[in-house]
Amino acid sequence: MKKEINLDSDEKETLAAFENDEFISVLSPERKTELIETAKNTTKKTKRVNIRMSERDFERINIKAIEENIPYQTLIGSVIHKYLDGRLVEK
Repeated sequence: MKKEINLDSDEKETLAAFENDEFISVLSPERKTELIETAKNTTKKTKRVNIRMSERDFERINIKAIEENIPYQTLIGSVIHKYLDGRLVEK
């Protein structure tokens, strides 16, 4: 059984236009392929890495992860990713 969704008039109009193929993509085929690959690679976990760090650093990163409500491995990966993208800078 399908769940009934209540749409307002603008939403119904947009849905009808979409279903009638009235929308035209502004993405070039190359850009669309690039975005699809980026999305795939964003969620893909391909390598496992083991690192050694001081107990003090591990405790500090674990505290930060708890404050952010994320696993410490995710925080470490995020820090590395930001550093490689040039978005992690020294104060």
